[in-house]
Amino acid sequence: MFDLVWLIPVFPILGVFVNGLLGRRIEKTNRSIVHWIACTAVGLSFLVTAGIFLKMLSLPPEQRLYDFTWFTWISAGSFHVSIGYLVDPLSMFMCMFVTGVGFLIHIYSIGYMGHEEGGYYRYFTYLNLFMFSMINLILADNFLLMFLGWEGVGLCSYLLIAFWFTDMANAVAGKKAFITNRVGDFFFAVGMLFLLVNLGKHGIWSLNFTEVFTHASILSPKLITIICLLFFMGCTAKSAQIPLYIWLPDAMAGPTPVSALIHAATMVTAGVYFVARCNILYTMSPIAMGVVAVVGALTAFFAATIALTQNDIKKVLAYSTVSQLGYMFLGLGVGAFTAGLFHVLTHSFFKALLFLCAGSVIHAMGGEQDMRNMGGLRKKIPITFWTMLIATLAIIGFPGFSGFFSKDEILWQAFSSPHGNIFLWLIGYLAAALTAFYMFRLIFMTFFNECRASEEVKKHIHESPKSMTIPLMILAILSIVGGWIGIPKSLGGHNLIERYFEPVMGIGPGKLISGAASHETIAHVAETAGEHASFGIQYMLMAATTLIVFAGILTAWMMYMKKREIPENLAQKHSTPYRLLLNKWFIDEIYEAFVIKPLHSFAMFLWKGIDVLVIDGIVNGTARFFMGCGRMVKTIQTGYVQQYAVSFLFGVMVLIGYYIYAL
Repeated sequence: MFDLVWLIPVFPILGVFVNGLLGRRIEKTNRSIVHWIACTAVGLSFLVTAGIFLKMLSLPPEQRLYDFTWFTWISAGSFHVSIGYLVDPLSMFMCMFVTGVGFLIHIYSIGYMGHEEGGYYRYFTYLNLFMFSMINLILADNFLLMFLGWEGVGLCSYLLIAFWFTDMANAVAGKKAFITNRVGDFFFAVGMLFLLVNLGKHGIWSLNFTEVFTHASILSPKLITIICLLFFMGCTAKSAQIPLYIWLPDAMAGPTPVSALIHAATMVTAGVYFVARCNILYTMSPIAMGVVAVVGALTAFFAATIALTQNDIKKVLAYSTVSQLGYMFLGLGVGAFTAGLFHVLTHSFFKALLFLCAGSVIHAMGGEQDMRNMGGLRKKIPITFWTMLIATLAIIGFPGFSGFFSKDEILWQAFSSPHGNIFLWLIGYLAAALTAFYMFRLIFMTFFNECRASEEVKKHIHESPKSMTIPLMILAILSIVGGWIGIPKSLGGHNLIERYFEPVMGIGPGKLISGAASHETIAHVAETAGEHASFGIQYMLMAATTLIVFAGILTAWMMYMKKREIPENLAQKHSTPYRLLLNKWFIDEIYEAFVIKPLHSFAMFLWKGIDVLVIDGIVNGTARFFMGCGRMVKTIQTGYVQQYAVSFLFGVMVLIGYYIYAL
């Protein structure tokens, strides 16, 4: 069964070729064939993934590793890279919900993009290409093939965000996403080269994960730290962390299913997956782990503050994504790799649901995205309301919902892990309070009170078609039960997901990757660091988080339901902090002033000062010099024999005169 892993990326790429080459003709004859080709491709990938996943679960933990080599990609001396796919608990975990949630988003897109004219086939071609790239990223058995998928999702995000490229805002947003990701990709590539060259000094010319992790201990801790930090810089761009998060909120310009695809289960989790995949390297560098934790915690809180005042429903969800990704990196940074990955899973359910619900709201409102023009939609679009409420309860960590178990585990590990401390926990704790407030602010502004839309819009408000609501209901169920596989021992569970990931976390007895490991930190991954701590402390922290979540909900209810004049009064009374939050701390303006404009000025200097004046000046000046010489010589070549005879006689006389004078 494991030998069929190559089919998982093949089905989407076949969809790309069929729709990409023939889609224009197919769309003119029967456009439904376009989306069924795309959906079937991803659906088949999901079925193959599910089959391999179930087969893997039937095996003992020590046999859940299979490296499938399809063919040799690069062969240069001692350096060889293959197109190969790694079947292990981590890759199949990611592939299950990437293909599963991706399939639901494809189905949802049928209804949402149903009115698209001309670019329908192009949209589904891009979706399939995105899935192909993401699958390659998570299944790759080596850094280089993973980087190929890494670049592929970056390209596809540009194509999908700028799908309506005739609109300037969409085109600029796509370009911003592409350029920002290229900055991170540069650091990723440098880190990969550092790793290859320094392993090569010891005779190990390989980028295969198993080879690299097995021999990682031969590298110095300082070098490991440099490599890990370079990799993490790449992750800050792909997974929207400080300082390279700026592209993700603007990515809302694309179609809403694209927002769900990018922000939920796929592209933005690539950085989290990569750090988890390289857990052996990161546990060898406490400095790198600390940087990951601090950046994650600060991002979680910082993005949450911005979401407090945003009025665009998709922008609120975008900043919530940035914040939730910060939680994931906080978990990874304190050594709780399983907790971070667990939150990736639950987040993929409730965040995909939130974006698809937002798309359903926008669909019902005729394209309106400003929450100030919504309200009173609870009874008009009930399926969307109830499913979005479930997703909201999940993201804020309401007890019993999926987000409660994963977020609480991260906060607990941030407090109890040897790599954590009370300050990291406190930042995450405050971010949880802000999350509860801004998410219920969204619910109250969108679905309660009177409808603030125009009379024309009110006439056409309606529930979305089944192709859109069925995925909502499936994701709503997953948003409730998706966290039950990680119920901690303190609540009477067995934390199955922790046991599932244990074989791929670190090197040592019982691990799938084993070998000579001299660094003590390799054998120790802080997943169970808090087990020795009292359950009483964990209950106290859990209760504190639950209380702060209820406080956030109550505050939102008071401000947007009970006394709705409070927000406006606060905005007027505290205008400076309100403007700071409303304008996203002016980060984009700071980048514009201190990064973009100086780089633009420097580029203009290189162009006009160096390229035009110096380089072109030398080249063009040389050409002009010889052209001038040619013009001078041209005056001599007149074609008149008389002039040539006179010139000849004149020359002879000059020579005779020279010889007479010389003698």
